[in-house]
Amino acid sequence: MSYNSKNFSVMAYANGFTLWNYSTPDAMSTVKASGYFNDIAPFARAGDMIMVNASSGTTIEPAIFSVSAVADGSVTVSSIAAPAA
Repeated sequence: MSYNSKNFSVMAYANGFTLWNYSTPDAMSTVKASGYFNDIAPFARAGDMIMVNASSGTTIEPAIFSVSAVADGSVTVSSIAAPAA
């Protein structure tokens, strides 16, 4: 699948920082792939954080990502809290 804007929302906003929440039936490997969050480029800023609940079969796989760069419609995220093993 791909990014679905209906599952992406603001949890908190303060001082130019946004904490986002995103839930998806996509596998975490898909969510972590380059370009997955490019559709949020108009809204995201470097330093924002995204709390993700992805699917891993029948198990929900949580993770936290940091938006490390937004440039020319491309959003780069890096994992700062990986799913528990």
